[in-house]
Formats: sequence, C-alpha cells, structure tokens
Amino acid sequence: MTEANKATGAKDRPWLFRTYAGHSTAEKSNALYRGNLAKGQTGLSVAFDLPTQTGYDSDDPRSRGEVGKVGVPVCHLGDMRALFDGIPLEQMNTSMTINATAPWLLALYIAVAEEQGADVSKLQGTVQNDLVKEYLSRGTYICPPKPSLAMITDVAAYTREHLPKWNPMNVCSYHLQEAGATPEQELAFALATGIAVLDDLKIKVPAESFPEMVGRISFFVNAGIRFVTEMCKMRAFTELWDEICRDRYGIEDEKFRRFRYGVQVNSLGLTEQQPENNVYRILLEMLAVTLSKNARARAVQLPAWNEALGLPRPWDQQWSLRMQQILAYETDLLEYGDLFDGNPAITARVEALKAGARSELATLDSMGGAIAAIDYMKGRLVESNSERLNRIETNETVVVGVNRWREGEPSPLTSGEDAIMTVDPAVEADQIARLRAWRAARDAAAARKALADLRAAARAGQNVMPASIACARAGITTGEWAGVMRQVHGEYRGPTGVSKSASNRTEGLDEIRQAVDEVSLRLGRKLSFLVGKPGLDGHSNGAEQIAARARDCGMEITYEGIRLTPAEIVAAAEESAAHVVGLSILSGSHLPLIEELMTRMRAAGLDHVAVVAGGIIPDEDGERLKAMGVARVYTPKDFELNRIMMDIVALADPGAQAAE
Repeated sequence: MTEANKATGAKDRPWLFRTYAGHSTAEKSNALYRGNLAKGQTGLSVAFDLPTQTGYDSDDPRSRGEVGKVGVPVCHLGDMRALFDGIPLEQMNTSMTINATAPWLLALYIAVAEEQGADVSKLQGTVQNDLVKEYLSRGTYICPPKPSLAMITDVAAYTREHLPKWNPMNVCSYHLQEAGATPEQELAFALATGIAVLDDLKIKVPAESFPEMVGRISFFVNAGIRFVTEMCKMRAFTELWDEICRDRYGIEDEKFRRFRYGVQVNSLGLTEQQPENNVYRILLEMLAVTLSKNARARAVQLPAWNEALGLPRPWDQQWSLRMQQILAYETDLLEYGDLFDGNPAITARVEALKAGARSELATLDSMGGAIAAIDYMKGRLVESNSERLNRIETNETVVVGVNRWREGEPSPLTSGEDAIMTVDPAVEADQIARLRAWRAARDAAAARKALADLRAAARAGQNVMPASIACARAGITTGEWAGVMRQVHGEYRGPTGVSKSASNRTEGLDEIRQAVDEVSLRLGRKLSFLVGKPGLDGHSNGAEQIAARARDCGMEITYEGIRLTPAEIVAAAEESAAHVVGLSILSGSHLPLIEELMTRMRAAGLDHVAVVAGGIIPDEDGERLKAMGVARVYTPKDFELNRIMMDIVALADPGAQAAE
C-alpha cells in the first residue's frame, strides 16, 4: 500500500465497471442492463442502433435491416422510458455513445428523469458528442462540421446551468486508433478536437465558469495490444492535456486540468481466427489503462471475446466484467502508488510520444485547427491504416493465429447453435408498429409547435437544448428532430481519404499490376472496380483499404464513401461501367441490403457485373448471399488484400467468363 493507504488500511477506489450494451428493443436492453447491474456493473454504457445514431426513425426506408442490430433503437420518449424502466437515473452513472443526435438523446434522458421525479441537477453521466471523429472514422455525422461544433458546445453550455455533474463531451480517440492512427496521431487528433471545442465553448459561457467547464471535458480512449506503448500514451495524454489547459487557457486549478478518461480496449485487434485468444488480448489491453495510477482510467468497458464473430451473449459480457472485477478486487494493484514514476524507459517513451504529438498539433494549428484540417487528418489515417495492414500481410507484425501459428484445435466456445446471439428479424416490424402507434396517439398540434420552435431556435443560432427537451416532452421522434437539423444546416458527405492517385506502396504488387494490365487489355479499357457501402454503417476502414489497394494495383476505382442506398450504388455502377462491384457492411444488415441491390442490378441489366461482399458475415449468411448471386464473400479472417485483388481480376476477366 502507499504510505497514506497503509495508515488507513484503505485501497484506492476502483474505476467504473461498464459494458457497452444495447440491442433489439428498449425492453430487451432494459432487461440486459438490469442483469448486468445485478452482476456488479457500476455504470451503464448505452449502444444505440445506426438509425438512432444517424437521425432516422425505425420506419424510414434507409433504416431497413438496421433496426436494433448494433444497438438499441430509441425513436421517442416512450422508447427512452422503456430503456430505463426501473433504473433510478438520479442514482445512475450513464454513458451514452451518441454523437450527431447527442442533444436529442440527452433531451430524452432528461425528460425521462423528470418523469421519474429525479432532481435533474444530480444526473451523472456522459454523452460522447464528438463529431470530429465521426468525419474521420465512424461516419455517423449528419450536418457539416461548423454547425455540428455549435451543437456540441450547446450541450456543454446547457449542462453548465442545469446538469452540473454531467460530462457534456467525451473526446473520442477510440475510433481513431480503430481507423489506423499511430499513437502520436491519436494523441494529436484527439487533443486538437478538445481545443476546437473549448475555443468555441469559451464564447458561450461566463469567463468565471470556463475553468470548471474545461474540467468537465472527458476523453474516451483506445488501448491496443502494445500495452507498454499504450500505457505511455495515457501518461502522455495526461501531461499534454495539463499543459494545454495551463498554457493555452490559463487554467490555474489542477483539478480542472486533470485528464479524465474512460476506455474501451481495442476491438480492431480481435480476431475471427482462434477467437479464444482474444481473451488474453483484452486482458493485456486492460492492464495498459489500469497499471499506472497517475494515468488510470476512470471507467473501463471491455469488448467480449467473440465480437469479431457477431453480437455477444450476456454470458460473454459477464466474462469481460469478471475480468475487471478480478483485477480490481483480487489483486493488490489498488494498494500502491504509481508503479512507473522514475522509470527511465517509460519516461523516454512518454517524451517521444509527446514530441510527436506536439509536431502533429503544430501542423493542425497551422491549418486552422481540427475543423479546418478534417480532410488532412482523414488522409493521414487511411495512409497509417494501409501501413498497418501491410505490416500484417508481410508478417512484420505478428498476429497469433492469423499470420503465424494458424493451425490449432477447434474452439469448443464457438460450437453449437447459440454460440453467438442474433437479433430476431421480427424486432424491426415490432419496433415500427409501436413507433407508428406512438405518432398516432400524441397531440399533433403540440408536436407541430414543438418542431416549429426547434426550427426557429436552430435558424436563430440559439442553444437547441431547451427546444429539444420541449420536443421530447411533446412526443417528437428522432427522425423528426434530425430532419429539422438537416433542413436548417444541410447534410454533409465527409472525405473518404482515398485519393485517385496511386501511393508509393506498390512494392510486391508487380504480379497483380501485370494481371490488371492484361485483363484491361482484353476488356478494351482499364478494369473498373466500384466499392460501395450500402446502409447506415459508417465503419469505412475496410472499404477504404480495399479501394486504396485496388488503386495501387492499377484498377480504375470508384469510391464515394459511406451511407449509400442500393439504388445509388447501382446507379454508380452504371455510370462508371463497373466490371466488379464490392460491398462492405459491418452492421449485420447484409442480407436485406444485398438482396435489394442484387434485385436492382438485374433490373438495370447489370446481372453480368460480378458482386463481392465483405463484413462480419456468418457462414450460413454467406451461403445465402451466394445463392442471391454474390460471387465472393469475405470476412475479417480474409486479411490478405492481395489475394482479394487477384479474385477481382479473375472475376473481371472476359477470358475466364468465356471459359465458363
């Protein structure tokens, strides 16, 4: 124990134990939350489905196949009420992973708390509310960057007055690492986002309140498998944020300069192959954010070992929760001060990371800050991810069970019909029926007035939170709220980070480039490959890397980014005269979306164009896709991009088709 702890016999208080959870319906998610709390979870972390995240109601045509898949659908006050039924919000610490619709979901949360009779000023929790990372890595943005930034700081300014214990923004570097960020980029891009928010917030709150608001900005960080580097990154984060708060903003009180962060350890490194190995990966990654007391996370949520395969079951989530509890309560970790202070190797690594981050921050500052530098940051992430994947493909980076020691015993954990949980397709129809009943039962005049007031506030540049809370009480829906924001501010298509020009990473591609040239000669023009992301899934890393590799192999690529409808992809295939169409879907909505696309391809006379698909696709679903006419199906285990490139060349080859 530390000297202070020895005197009192006390241990440090552990971090908040959370599990990122939500699926199917509000009622089913409520049961899951109650079960997790009964097992010792100490905070809630809500996962919302893609329509809720991107501002669409469950019955919107763009929501087809997405309802309840990657989180819980919340369309209105009734859904939020059911989500927290029997859970006293005044006593709960709730994290909501929500960004573009963060003002709206917080408004619904406040309205439910009021219904419970809670003292709203006592509510504790966090809305992620970080739109910059949505443009860079996650893709659930709605509006352009500037009005989105204004909504972030609207939430912050509102909580200053009404929810003093609430964290109004969680700067999220988690998805930056998932998109391939180096530790230096993760540090710099996240800190630049925090700076952009504070610069805007400074004009919205009284000067005397600003230091306190700086102290309420929190961070949500990723921890990868290189756990020594990751621990040093956390120490670097802590020291750099203290420096920024002190030197840039003149914050004198140390408690307001404290780097407060929660963490979800890395999901990018979870493997479909030998998935039981993921348990060790998760444990090591958790150590990176708990071992160093001076940089210890305030809240930790761990993925389940089988998330590369599909939706985890309650038992899988329990296993991850128990991992946290064993570390906190069975070991002596919390009895000691920082274990690494004065370690020269740690100090040197932290200083190197800080120097790299400062250099990147200077570049961003010269461009006008994070908002102005979104295109630059996106391009850097795509490049870094390409380099990461190349190291795995060439075995420079070893991934056990993937590129080394692939042979192994079959895992008993993945056998049986219930090895992973799936969402009942009937959930969507049930959710839509309840949504339509909700609209029919509400006071139509009150709803119209609430929407008109919201529109007026948004157009006038007023804080949208009061009008949003009034909308929540009036029964307005998620799609209606977001529709007003789209009308007032317009929609936005973020940068793809994939340029048309080939990169300098063509080493080892000579054979494929020659094959592309030969097939292009037989086709009479350059092989044309269209990469499309149908549906609302914004995880674009795979699509970007496929498009970039195809470009470097000499193909003519068309990639227009995320959130395209099947109709838009078919139209693009016609316009580009594509020889092969590649689809990327990671949300689990592959069956209905690809079925619609294949129907539209046939109707457009494009049934001769080969279609390939990639995503988290169970074997059974893969067979169904092939029965629809999909030529190839790829899953996370298909990490060798060059092999995929050769498949595309073969599918486009008119000689091969003639031979068949």
